[in-house]
Formats: sequence, structure tokens, C-alpha cells
Amino acid sequence: MSSKPQRGLGKGLGALLGDISDFKEPVRKPVGYVNKEIAGTSQRQAYGDVMRIPAGLIDPNPYQPRMEFDGAALEELAESVRTFGLIQPITVRKTQSGRYQIISGERRFRACNMAGMETIPAYIRTADDQGMLEMAIVENVQRQDLDPIEIAMGYQRLIDECDLTQEQMASRVGKKRASVANYLRLLKLPAKVQHDLKAGLLSMGHAKVLLGVEDPAAQELLCDLTIKDGLSVRALEDRVRSLAKAPSRQTSRPSAQDLPEDYYRVLERIGKFFDNSISLRRSTSGKGTMTIRFNSDEEMGRFLKALEEADI
Repeated sequence: MSSKPQRGLGKGLGALLGDISDFKEPVRKPVGYVNKEIAGTSQRQAYGDVMRIPAGLIDPNPYQPRMEFDGAALEELAESVRTFGLIQPITVRKTQSGRYQIISGERRFRACNMAGMETIPAYIRTADDQGMLEMAIVENVQRQDLDPIEIAMGYQRLIDECDLTQEQMASRVGKKRASVANYLRLLKLPAKVQHDLKAGLLSMGHAKVLLGVEDPAAQELLCDLTIKDGLSVRALEDRVRSLAKAPSRQTSRPSAQDLPEDYYRVLERIGKFFDNSISLRRSTSGKGTMTIRFNSDEEMGRFLKALEEADI
């Protein structure tokens, strides 16, 4: 298998951050949820939590709208799984035959199979009332021993599986809308950064600073540097500011700020048509830009149809 091509970081970035080639990758052990029970080994199962399911018991969803998966992107994801483990579990439902059918995460499931995983971490949906499922997830995300990525995934589950808006979900968990939005943004970080945050190698403060950097490659490099040199949040902020002032810098944006409530509503309403691949930059004067990244003509078609149906 050919190695993943090195992404360009722009002139000046290496000079500003220094050589981190001696950074020891072995500190990153795959997140395999090895401390979780295997589904079916106990009578009582915590359905708000993660279980490990034997890969041979999982079936694809026959109603999966996505029929084709890019081979190169899938292999890249499989390589990420081999290195870091599956950061975000799939969601399945148990069938009457005792097997499990994928609700969401078929691409992750395929990547896990390619990576040779024997058991796959998953959330199990049951035939319980929707309210019971919602309560189980809320109870889980309010535990005290969760890392930031687990909290973010719990919030995303409430939105996806319980059909809640960010505002409704924030009310359920007793958090401010801005706090919830900041957690959800963590799921946009590269797998390497998510892994290190989950493993406790980075703090939530470090992650917020990295979210203020546009280039994923720069995020990963800054992540490595933070771990190697034991940078504090303030020291990392200084490095990011240095990048912003560099003459030949990659495009970057200032550290995340709390946006007005209306902005979050715009991001939420439009983002659902584009897999939440939408970003917004706003200055203190109220001027700014909004960027939408789409993956196919079909995504744009669904968005146009929604606009036409709403007569916008």
C-alpha cells in the first residue's frame, strides 16, 4: 500500500514550529474500547454506552442511500483506524434473529473490516420508546468520567438519533448553546487530534485553540508540537499567533468566539444539508464570510429543493 502523501504546510510553517521529526508516534495507542463489554455477554446492557460487537454479527442497512464509497478515501480511513482505533462508534439496531443492522456508520464499518478489527464499537438502538432512548443518552453524557470527544459524540447522537435541534439538545443536557456548539466542533478535528484529546494528551483548551487553525495539516503539526514540548494553552496560542503573522502563512482564522444565537441557527439549518461541513467567520463589527463545503451534486440538489419548497 502506498504511503499517504505529505500535505504541504506552506513556507515558514516548519521554520516557526521547528523540527518535530523526533516525536515518538508510539505514545499513540489505538482507541479500541477494549474496556467495554462485548454485546450479548451479559443480561443487562447499558444502551446509552458503547458496546463491542463481533464484526461477523453486523449487517449493512439494506436501505442505505449511499451505494458507492470512494476506495482511496476508504483505505485512508482504514489506515486511520489501524493507527488510532475507531474514534466514533457506529450505531446499530438488534434484529429478531439476534444479529445487528447498521443504522449509521457504514463507511466506518467498512473501514474497520479493512483494518481487520474483530469487534467493532457501537451504540445499540432498541425498540424502546424514543423518549427512553433520549433519556439513556442524556444520562450517559452527564457522567463525570467522559472525555471531551465522548461528550461531543453523545451530543451528536441526540441530534441525529432523537431528531433534536442544537437548542433543544442544549436544554436537555442543561448546557448553554455556545458550549454545546463548541463540543460538536471537536468532531471536525483530524482523527489524530481527536485521538490525542480522547487519550488525555491534549486538553479541551488546547483543542479550542487548534479549532482556530484552518489547515488540518497545521492542526496535526501543532498537536504534535504541543505534546512533544508540553506546551500550555497560552504557549500554543502564542504559536498560532506567530503563524498568523508569518508572511507566507497558510490561511488561518482567529480563535473561536461565541457567535450570536442567530448565527448558530443559520449554521444548524444550512449545515444539515451538507453534513455540517459549513464554517462561519465574523469580525467584531459584524462583517464576515460563510463557507459551505459540499461532496456531491446530490447534496446541492437537496438544498435547492428545500429552498424551492420553502419559496425562498
